[in-house]
Amino acid sequence: MTDHSTPVIRTVGVPAEIKTAEHRVALTPDGVRELTGSGVGVFVETNAGVGASITDHDYVAAGATIVPTAADAWAQELVVKVKEPMESEFGFLRADLTLFTYLHLAAYPAVADALLAAGTTGVAYETVQLEDGTLPLLAPMSEVAGRLAPQMGAHFLESHKGGRGVLMGGVPGVSPAKVVVLGAGNVGWSSAVIAAGMEAEVTVLDKNLERLRYVDQIHKGRISTLASNMGSIERTVREADLVIGAVLVAGGRAPVVVREDLVAEMRPGAVIVDVAVDQGGCIATTHETTHDDPVYELHGVLHYAVGNMPGAVPHTSTYALTNATLPYVTDVAIHGALGAARRDPAITHGLNTVGGEHANPIVAAALGATAVDALG
Repeated sequence: MTDHSTPVIRTVGVPAEIKTAEHRVALTPDGVRELTGSGVGVFVETNAGVGASITDHDYVAAGATIVPTAADAWAQELVVKVKEPMESEFGFLRADLTLFTYLHLAAYPAVADALLAAGTTGVAYETVQLEDGTLPLLAPMSEVAGRLAPQMGAHFLESHKGGRGVLMGGVPGVSPAKVVVLGAGNVGWSSAVIAAGMEAEVTVLDKNLERLRYVDQIHKGRISTLASNMGSIERTVREADLVIGAVLVAGGRAPVVVREDLVAEMRPGAVIVDVAVDQGGCIATTHETTHDDPVYELHGVLHYAVGNMPGAVPHTSTYALTNATLPYVTDVAIHGALGAARRDPAITHGLNTVGGEHANPIVAAALGATAVDALG
C-alpha cells in the first residue's frame, strides 16, 4: 500500500470543546509543561479550560501560547481533543493533520466519513489497547461515567423527576432500590461500587465469569453477580428500579442486550442509564441525549443516555484524562503518529484512519468497511 509516512510533530493545538455542555479540555497545565519540556509548542484556544477551572493564565504559566480562535488551534500539526469533531469542525480536517481524541467512529459514521475524505490521521483514545486487552485511555473516563451513573439514576428515581420515588438505600423497614448493572468492566464495576455504597441492592451481570469472580472476591457478597444470558437479563431487568448499561466492545458498536419488549415490561417510573450510548447503546430503546436535556420517557421508563457523561464533572475528568493520555500524546507529538505506532503496538490499535483509509479492523468492520495495514 501507499507509504503514509508522517513527519515528526512540533506543534500541538488544544481547541475548546463545542459539543453540548462539554466542559472538559484535552490537556492540563501539567500536560503542557511536559510537552513544552520535550520541545513541542502547545497552542491553546482562549478560555478552552474555563469549564474545567483552568485559566488561560494557568496555561501560559506552564508554557503554552494562547490563541484567539479555534482555527488557530486546529492549524497545528497535532490536535488533541476530548470528543469527536462536530460537523462545524469538519472544515478544519486536512491531510497533514493528526487528530488524537475520543472518536467512537462506529457510533458516528459521519465523523469517519469526514476523516477519510480529508485524509486526516485519526487516532482514537478508546482503541489504544495494551497486550492484555485493556484500554488505558478509555479506563479513566469509564470510571468517571461508572461512578456518575448511580448518581444520575438516583436523581431521576425521585418522583418529581418522573421516577418511581425510590430511595437508593431505603430505610430501616423499607427495601432499598434494586440496581442491575449490565457488564462488569470498568464502567460496570465502578457503577456497582457506588450503588452498593449508596446501600442499594446491586446485581452485576457479565458473560466473563472470571470478571464476576473478581467482583465477588473484592466485595464479599455486598454485590450479587450473575452469569449474563437472556434469562438472567429478563428476570433482573423486569424487577429493577435502575438499570445501568455498561456493555463494551472495543472499537465496535455495543451489542443490544435489552430488547424493547423487555423495557416495556419494566416497572413504571424505573430508570435506565445507558453508559454505552456513545458506542450505539446496549438498550434497544436508547438514543443519545445531552446534559441540557438528559432524559426522555418511553414505555413508562425514564431513559438517561448522555453521550459525554464525564463532561458533567469536567475538572475531575480533565485531570483523569490527561493523567492517562499524556504519555501517548507526548509519544505521538515527538515521533509522529506512525512513528509512535511502530514504537508502541498500543498506539497501532489507536490508529483509526490514515491517508483516507481505515486502519483499525474492528472499527472498519463495524462500519462495513475494510482496514489496511497503515504500517505496512
